[in-house]
Amino acid sequence: MQNIGVFYGSSTGNTKAVAKLIQTELGEDIATIIDVANAKSSDIEQFNNLIFGTSTWGIGDLQDDFEDFLSELSKAGIDGRKVALFGLGDQYSYPDSFVDGVGEIYELLEGKSCELIGKISVDGYEYDASKAEKDSQFVGLILDEENQDELTNERVKLWVEELKKQFN
Repeated sequence: MQNIGVFYGSSTGNTKAVAKLIQTELGEDIATIIDVANAKSSDIEQFNNLIFGTSTWGIGDLQDDFEDFLSELSKAGIDGRKVALFGLGDQYSYPDSFVDGVGEIYELLEGKSCELIGKISVDGYEYDASKAEKDSQFVGLILDEENQDELTNERVKLWVEELKKQFN
């Protein structure tokens, strides 16, 4: 498995904590975590495999730093790379826009020549609508630190096990 960049946007520290969990599961020798607050497209391009993570704020809003980072992500050369996504949201307070932020990232990347991997089942979540749901699956790892934080470690572990099989 080649080098992996784990890019995250975090306002309260929850997404950063999940990025660190993912890094630990992948192995700190091959996975590097990067806060998108100061990241550039050239930072993205140095990795063979990519993971992008964000939280969703309010009624479907992308985390502020990640929203600013979208222009860098748009111009990054990621052709042929494998890309996985993770997102945090609150399924009970925002059931109509649950993890929409990660859905926005997915929609941006859909048109690029990268391979989007890491989809998971929607089973175990309670929500009404989500931009992150495609074909009855979530487009990446979905976590709810507000209501299901006791499931986070196991969900990360299982997801990373699958990613390891799919990354180069």
